[in-house]
Order: sequence, then structure tokens, then C-alpha cells
Amino acid sequence: MAEKNEKLATVDPVPAEEEAKTKEKKEMEKMKEEDMKPKTKEDEEEGDEMSEEDRKLKETLELLVKQVQKDFAAEKDEALQKSAIDKLRDHVRSSTSSMTSVPKPLKFLRPHYKELKEFFESMRAGSNKKLLADILSVLAMTMGKQSRESLKYKLIGSDEPLGSWGHEYIRNLSGEIGVEYNERLEKEEKTEDLIKLVDEIIPFNMKHNSEADACDLLMEVSMLDKIQEYVNKDNHARVCRYLLSCSDYLSDEEEITKLMKIVSTAYRKCGQMCDSLRVAIKLNDPALVKEIFDESKGIEKRQLAFVIGSVKYPIGEFEDDEEEEELLDIIGNVPLTKLYNTLAMELDVQDAKTPEDIYKSHLADSVSNRLQRSRPANVDSARKNLADSFVNGFVNAGFSKDKVITPKGSDWVFKNKDHGKISAAASLGMVYLWDTDVGGNEIDKYSMSKQKQVKGGALLGIGICCAGVTGSMSMALALLSDYVEENDATTKTMATLGLGIAYCGTGNEEVSEILLKLVSLESESMEIASIASLALGMVFAGTANEEISAAILDVYLFADENQCKDTSAIYLCIGLGLLYLGQRDTCEPILEATQATENPISKYMSLTIETCAYAGTGNVLLIQKLLKEASEHIDDEKINRHQAVAVLGLAMVSMGEDLGKEMIVRSMDHILQYAEVNVTRAVPLALALLNVSNPDVSIMDTLSKLTHDADQQVSQNAVLALGIIGAGTNNSRIAGLLRQLSSYYSREPNHLFLVRIAQGLLHLGKGLLTLDPLLSDGLLLSKSALAGLLVVLHSSLDMKNTLLGKRHYMLYCLSCGMRPRMLMTVDEKLQPIAVKVRVGTAVDTAGKAGKPKTITGFQTHKTPVLLAHGERAELATDYYISMTNVLEGVVIVKKNPDAVDEEG
Repeated sequence: MAEKNEKLATVDPVPAEEEAKTKEKKEMEKMKEEDMKPKTKEDEEEGDEMSEEDRKLKETLELLVKQVQKDFAAEKDEALQKSAIDKLRDHVRSSTSSMTSVPKPLKFLRPHYKELKEFFESMRAGSNKKLLADILSVLAMTMGKQSRESLKYKLIGSDEPLGSWGHEYIRNLSGEIGVEYNERLEKEEKTEDLIKLVDEIIPFNMKHNSEADACDLLMEVSMLDKIQEYVNKDNHARVCRYLLSCSDYLSDEEEITKLMKIVSTAYRKCGQMCDSLRVAIKLNDPALVKEIFDESKGIEKRQLAFVIGSVKYPIGEFEDDEEEEELLDIIGNVPLTKLYNTLAMELDVQDAKTPEDIYKSHLADSVSNRLQRSRPANVDSARKNLADSFVNGFVNAGFSKDKVITPKGSDWVFKNKDHGKISAAASLGMVYLWDTDVGGNEIDKYSMSKQKQVKGGALLGIGICCAGVTGSMSMALALLSDYVEENDATTKTMATLGLGIAYCGTGNEEVSEILLKLVSLESESMEIASIASLALGMVFAGTANEEISAAILDVYLFADENQCKDTSAIYLCIGLGLLYLGQRDTCEPILEATQATENPISKYMSLTIETCAYAGTGNVLLIQKLLKEASEHIDDEKINRHQAVAVLGLAMVSMGEDLGKEMIVRSMDHILQYAEVNVTRAVPLALALLNVSNPDVSIMDTLSKLTHDADQQVSQNAVLALGIIGAGTNNSRIAGLLRQLSSYYSREPNHLFLVRIAQGLLHLGKGLLTLDPLLSDGLLLSKSALAGLLVVLHSSLDMKNTLLGKRHYMLYCLSCGMRPRMLMTVDEKLQPIAVKVRVGTAVDTAGKAGKPKTITGFQTHKTPVLLAHGERAELATDYYISMTNVLEGVVIVKKNPDAVDEEG
């Protein structure tokens, strides 16, 4: 019996062995079948290229996958499974730490992803299942499906640090979290588990220099506030630069405001008060600007004053002590004339130039021109003298001397006829630009004249001389306020416009008290009411002042049809538009009021307000609306004037943002080809607004073609546009084009007048001044500069009745935006000091890894230096420390106690 039992015991294991053998046999057959399958070209190449090491790795991974998939029952067996999973994790983890291509382990494990997923579903809950979930989460990243499986398995997986799986995994996971978060918000589901992952990802990204990824994720989950915890002196510059570049692409007003405040706070936290102030100015938050200004001390506070002065931002009242008075003078640009003269002396351009030096008629002296001149020509000497007055003023702007009007005994003003005397006398203000001490006395002589045009021109000249100079001893208000109440219309108009130019962008309350009385049709004509509205709009540009907007709206609502058809009515529209400059949706109530009436200029008015309100914002919806307005076919010239405003608006909305600007330039080509003539007339002006003081070759070529256009107004606008894009650059190519045009249009007085104006603008301040409204590396939009440009561009839409008629003096509104295109370094006592700087083309480094160069193709100079559009400067050595990171305008520097380099 015992023997029988022994035999049975030996027979028992046989079936189990046979089962194992049959299972193995099946697997072998399966593998053979796979081998028999026709191989693709990729498989063959992979097989041929695979090294011995790769083959071994592939076999090891396949073996581990098999071990993981075994259905273990005992605890001991679970330990074996854990061992296999751990080995698999180690292989995957080691390969994902830095990814330059698809890592080998992930490549070899991809075919097993589906079977591992199926096995995972059948696994018992426990630690092994969580560990496998981590591996599946990483593998899901390589599958390229939009199912968010990577996030799904991570949420099921273990609590191990995410960073151990590498940057690429975290980047992939961040993208899936953003989509999942927004979906859950729509369905009103809980998001705590996602927030937990976010809280783990952000510190990892910030620690490993992936600030852009951290910001993107926080913006996706609407928690950008959390970035403040991780911002420090080492990373704040990269974080803030990236967030500022993102602000151009946000559409929601609240989101933009929130982002800007976060950036401003981050800069303040890291002691960068100047950068914080710039962001506060861009945000248009007077309370925050004042708070940052009051918080700073010493020379840093003076540097902030220079920044505020360059933008002409209204800062409010000060306490009456010595330091405050000095700061008020800096904000009021009082030191500007002295520093500008230092720049002229250093660059050796102090000698006065005559209009003929600019025209260089001898260079355009061809045989055909001589033949033309030999024939009797319709020479308009008054028009020629008028052009010379403007050119002389523009070229010698700010130098306080010229060869035409300032020499003793000069009777130049009286060589002009009638209304020409206004601009001739006002050109004296342009020559004495910012030099209020000398200029005030010289111009005041003409204000005593008995000829009303000369007197009016002198009053306008005083305003021009004081443009932007509003220090503690500002003279424009004292000299001009009495003349505003005179009975003579010319005197009243010029004094009013003079106040507008002098205090443009300052928000001076005393000016509003004086001028508000004139914004009424009960006691004043439409012209005076319109000019007063314009002056108030210039002074309070971008403040959305309710009292002034209500007064202007009253004039608009009570004006009859004939008054609205008057050319001066456009200045009423511009005045109201300027009040809402950059105010975005604050303009909604006033828009509704203007659209509610059937006034002949209601569309002109509403589009002017809307385009001003969204200037520089890149608002896509408004651009679509404006393109639609411009594309309509309206034949009646009385009701299609607003279409030109829509074209100008396209340039205004997209200016300051490179991508939007490129797209609008392309749209302008389409408008030129397909739109009606009345619409194409505004295209040259729009192109000029996009490239102020920036002679871009492609734009120059387009405008050059348009100067010979069959339509007279298109060609006239194109000539003026050439002057604006080259303003203050001395660009030789534009100078050549304008000389050719002066020959071509030698028998057309109107065209020739505009060619001369363009030549004067090209050589503005002998090449030391700019009209560019963008400052601080393109971050800020100067409202006063844009206001001056808009007045001239809107006037150009009806050139015949404005600049070519009796309102040529409107060209002087450009003085609101004139500023030296310099970098001037001064010491702590505000005395000019020569410092080595590198000047080159600016490079956008937002979101770039490491410490990339901010300029390219640079040259090293000693200050003062001139900066062209798109150029940036940086200190060449560490011998000095600058009080601001943006080297532009006036920069205060101090010696660096830890300097390594020597200043040579």
C-alpha cells in the first residue's frame, strides 16, 4: 500500500509540468507567428541599426513586462512583482531625466502600453498598482493621444515627487492639467487633486529655470497670484519679462489688470522700483504710481521723476520742501533744455541750418529741372515762405538759434501773408523749444504786435516753447490765460491751442477751469468750441474726465447740421477721443450717447472714441469691426468720412505689438488693392502711424509708390507720411526720395509745400529728436506724443481745408511728442558724465532659457549717444551702476564699489 502511494506521489506533478510545457510551446508558436508576419521597412531598419546594447535592453524590458504581468497570489510573489516594477521604473526614470530625443526604454515599451493598461485594470488595489500607474503615466506621454491618460494615471499613482520623472513629463502633465481644470470648471466638479499637482509642479519649474512653464500653468488654472511666493532676485527679471509679453495676448480687461499688478508687485518686492513704476504707468493707475514714487528715496526717486517726466504722466501734488521742488522740476522736464544742448555740443551739431541746407536744391538740379524753371511757373512765394517757416522751426527745434527768425532785426514774420504770419511767428516757439527762460522773452515781443495774426502766432509759440515743460515756474498758464478771454477769434483760438500744447498729458486742473468756459455753442463759435475741446482733450489725454466729456458731448448734441459739417468739427471728435485714450471699455457709456443721435458726424465721433480707447491694445474684435467698416462701399462723400478713421484706427489699435503690426501692414495692402478711394486715402497715414520715426524699407517703398498715385489726396498723404516715418532720422534714402519729389512736383504748390514739410520733419532737430510715441523699450505709449500725431493725421484726412488751407498751424501739435532720442548719463548731482555703453539692435528674450544677450550687432560708444527705433543700450563695464534697467533718455549712474572692470 505504501509503495502504491509513493508511485502516486511521483505521478502527481506530471500534469503541472505538462501544462507549463504546453504554455511555453504556445508562446513559442506565438513568437514564431510574429516573426512570420511581414516586417515593415521601419522594423527592418530598426533591427539592422539596433546595437547589441540596445538589443539587450529591449530583451530586459520585455522580460520585466512579463514578470509584472504574472498573476501573483502570495505576498512573497507580490514582492517579486514589486521588484520587477521597480526595475522597470528605474529604466524609465533614468532615461527621462533629460530628453533630447525619444529615450530607448520608452521606445521599446510603447508596444506593451496597451497590454500593461489591460493588466492594470485587473490588478488588485495596493502599492504595486500605484507604482505601475506612475509608469503608465509616463508611457502615456509618448502615445500622442489627446485622452489625458498621463494625468489620469498620475492621479491614481503614488505620491513620489514628480520631478524625478524629468522636465518633459512635467511639461506634458502641465498641459493636461490646464485642459482638465477648465473642463471640470465648466462641469462644476472638484479640482482639489489638480491644485495639489500644481502646487508640486510650480516649485520644481521655478527651481529649474522653467519660469515660463510655471507662469503658463498658473495662468491656465487662474492662480497667477501664487507666483509671488517663488519670485526672488535671481528669477524676477525672467518671470516679469515673460508675463509682460503675455499681457499683449490677454483679452479680458480684469486679467490684464491683475497680471500687471502682479508684475509691478514682483518688481517692488525685488527692489526694482523703476521697473515697477513703468508697469504702474502702463496700467494707468495714478494711485499706484504715486505710491511707488513716494516709497522710493534719494537718487532712485530722481530717476523715477525722469521716467515720469519723459512720459508726461500726471503725478498730483507735492509737499513744499526743497527736494520736492527739485523733483517737480525734473517731472516738468525743466533740465531737458540744458541736457539737450550738451548732447548737441558733444555731437557737434550746434550750428544753425537754413531751409536751403535741408532742401539741397543743387542736388536735384538736373537738365529737365533747369528747363522746367526756365518756363514761366505759377510760383506761390507766400506758400514757399510758409514752408520755409515750418522747415526752419523743425530743423532748429530746441537749439535757441537759427539764421532766419532769431537774428536781430529779422523781419521774416512780416514776409508772410495773412494767416501765414501765424505759423511764422509760432516757429519761434519751435526754435526755443523747452528753453522757457530765453524763449519767453523773445516770443513775448511779438505778442505785443497790433497785427492779430502775428499776435496769435506768438501766443501759439509760447505754448510750443513750453511743450511738456511744466515745472514749478511754468510760464504758459500765466502768459496765455488772459488772452483766452479776448474778443478776437484768432487770438482766442491760438491762446487756447497754445495751452493745449503746453500742458498736453499733464491733467492740469487750472487749464480746465479756464478752457471749459469756451466749450459751449451759446457764447462761442463752432471753431472756438472745437479747438477748446481739442485743447482739453490734449491736456487730459487718457484721464476719462467726466466733467470735460459731458461738456464736449453737449456741444456735439446741440450742434446743428451746418456746424457739424464744418471742418473744425473733427477737432471736437478728436478732443473727446483723446480723453479716453487707452481707457478700453471705460468709453462704453459715452459711445452709447454718441451713437444714439443721427448726427452727420456720429459715426466719425464714435469710431474716433473707440479707436482712441483701445490704442495699443491689439484688440482683435475691434480690428475685425474696423476692417468691416473699411470694406463697405459707400459712394456718398458726406457719410463715408468715418471709413478713413477706421483705417487709422487699425494702425492705432495694433501699434506697439510686432505681430499685430505685421498683420495690419498686410491688411493695408489688401485695402489699397480692393477698397474705395476714400478709404485708400487714409492708408499712407496709417502706415506712418505704425512706423513713426522708423524708416522701415518695405514701408518706405510702398509710400514712395503712393507719392505718384493718380489720386491727389493719396499722393499728398503719402508725401507727409514719408516725413513722419523718417522724423528725426536724417535717413538718406528718404532724403533722396523727397528731393526727387520736389523736382517732380515743382509746379504743384500744394504738393511742393508738403514735400518741404516732410523734409523738415526728416531733419527734425538736426537728427536729434524723435516723434516715436513708444518709450521704455516699447513698453509705454506716450499719450501726449500720440495725441499730437493724431491731431495732424486727422487733419490730413481733410488736407484741403486744414493743413493746405488756413489751419496749417496744426502741424505744430507734433511738438507735444518731440523728445531727444538720446541716452544721457548723469551723476548723482545731475551733471552729465561720459560712460561706456554698448548700443545694438534689441533682442526679445522673453521666455528664453539661461541668460541670452539682449542686444545684437552692437557697437561700444561713450555717452551721450543717439538711439534709433528698435535699438537698445547696456553698460559696457561694471564700473558704474545705473538706477534703471532700461537705458533710455536721462539715466542716473553711480560708481560701483565692487567694480571689477576699469572705466577707460
